[in-house]
Amino acid sequence: MSRKNPKRASARRPAQAVLFAALGDETRLAIVARLSAGQPTSIAQLAAGSELTRQAITKHLRVLERAGMVHCVRAGRESRFALDAQPLEAMQAYLRLVSRQWDQALERLKAFVED
Repeated sequence: MSRKNPKRASARRPAQAVLFAALGDETRLAIVARLSAGQPTSIAQLAAGSELTRQAITKHLRVLERAGMVHCVRAGRESRFALDAQPLEAMQAYLRLVSRQWDQALERLKAFVED
């Protein structure tokens, strides 16, 4: 995949792949955890107590935003970011589906081995 246009490359990937890729970084996981408190949070608040710069936090937020997990809420001159739980709920449903498929495959294997 080309690194020249990440938006175009991510548009061709299934939604689950984009979400998993976005959550595949521990910094982004930590940001999602902080935003899950429910209140829109500024970049400065997200950077507080972290070794990361506001610019680094912004880059991680943009990845999460492209994946549809966060959105920006303007409050005057300040940008605040809020979590959108819908993509995470869709991911959870996808994981339940995959889990059921594996359970069924293991049951078939067990029946085959026991016969």
